[in-house]
Amino acid sequence: MYDAEHAVLDEAALRELEAQYCSYGDTVHYLPDPKFFDGCEGSFMYDAQGRQFLDLQMWYSAVNFGYRNPRLNAVAHRQLDTLPQVASQYLHREKVELAAMIAQDAERKFGRKGRVHFNVGGAQAVEDSLKLVRNGTGGKQLMFAFEGGYHGRTLGASAITSSYRYRRRFGHFSDRAQFIEFPYHFRGPKGMTKEEYGHDCVQKFARLFETEYNGVLDTKTGEAEYAAFYIEPIQGTGGYVIPPPNFFSELKKILDQHGILLVVDEIQMGMWRTGKLWSIEHFGVQPDVLVFGKALTNGLNPLSGVWAREELINPEIFPPGSTHSTFNSNPMGTAVALETLRMTHEVDYGAQVLEKGAYFLEGLKDLQKRWPQIGDVDGLGLALRAEICEADGFTPNKALLNRMEAEGMKGDIEVDGKRYGLILDVGGYYKNVITLAPSLEITKDEIDLALKLLDAVLRRCVG
Repeated sequence: MYDAEHAVLDEAALRELEAQYCSYGDTVHYLPDPKFFDGCEGSFMYDAQGRQFLDLQMWYSAVNFGYRNPRLNAVAHRQLDTLPQVASQYLHREKVELAAMIAQDAERKFGRKGRVHFNVGGAQAVEDSLKLVRNGTGGKQLMFAFEGGYHGRTLGASAITSSYRYRRRFGHFSDRAQFIEFPYHFRGPKGMTKEEYGHDCVQKFARLFETEYNGVLDTKTGEAEYAAFYIEPIQGTGGYVIPPPNFFSELKKILDQHGILLVVDEIQMGMWRTGKLWSIEHFGVQPDVLVFGKALTNGLNPLSGVWAREELINPEIFPPGSTHSTFNSNPMGTAVALETLRMTHEVDYGAQVLEKGAYFLEGLKDLQKRWPQIGDVDGLGLALRAEICEADGFTPNKALLNRMEAEGMKGDIEVDGKRYGLILDVGGYYKNVITLAPSLEITKDEIDLALKLLDAVLRRCVG
């Protein structure tokens, strides 16, 4: 019998306990024996042996501002000593100020008054947005979403996520979304520019509204059966696929013509990942609903939220109790989130991210010239992708990326006389894309180290 009060177990004993008592359903087991970590700081994780691992995924972009960020950690400590807990039937200053800051920023950028509703995780915020959308469109349940899109694994969120594997065992409560082609240019039709392909995808979508027999529009009344289109401006789990600049503005015109709401999922790409607070800002369109989470608290506390325009979320149409979670606007999370926004608004944070991202992308392009197995590289800010292929530079090579990930976790790659590990994230339609989401606080020296480590891992694994 395990005595938790007195035992200090070695790794082998912990693995035995995990095998017996831990659900595997709440983990992502890319490797047979997932790594144990004991510490972290900045861009690095540390194991029990003190080996340092450069992290290029930062908890799936939840820790945008570096592990143990001193300023944000200090706020968490202060809040812990003042008001760490309060029931959500009452108010606290941090919640109100945070909501106001987000809503006022959205009003300046999108020209629409709105309100902010909080929850605890990205999928839960997506569920709240589905309620807002259904309620605001007279109960319509059908949604559009993208092939390659990911919005979470709750029953509602999985219905608008294109991967069937998340629904296979459980089904879903709502109607499954109709999935629309996303302009994934590297694997799109040959002979088209990125902009031409984006335009072509919009035109294919527009044709769904030409006759009643496409099943989405009553042409006599002009009413669409679909309530909203859920988008990630840049696909996250889908492989950090970046659309052309014209794509969303053209898509939004079609949606507006037919009264279909635009719901923007910023859970992974928000909070400056792309060089702007919200990635949709790069594309010049106004969302009706915007969902956010992850890096809002730098991973220190589960907190997410929904911004929606006033017509969808005012207390008359969305009254108290419409949706609720015990921890939805807790003071620990809202205090850190408020400090995160203040910290990033004191300087031109976006310019810093864009500069670092451009530097990193140039390094990836140099790697691509030396390694034909890197079929495609792209990036916006510090959301970067490297697609791993066969030597032909196109055929997906999931096996090679799996080897690269495993090799990086050994922690024995020598660079400039020191040994490092490398933490990579796997994404993409074929699970052959390195989705790079380093700390936004990463230094140029650390970017140089990342490029050297990627080069070393390729040398070990190719052939």
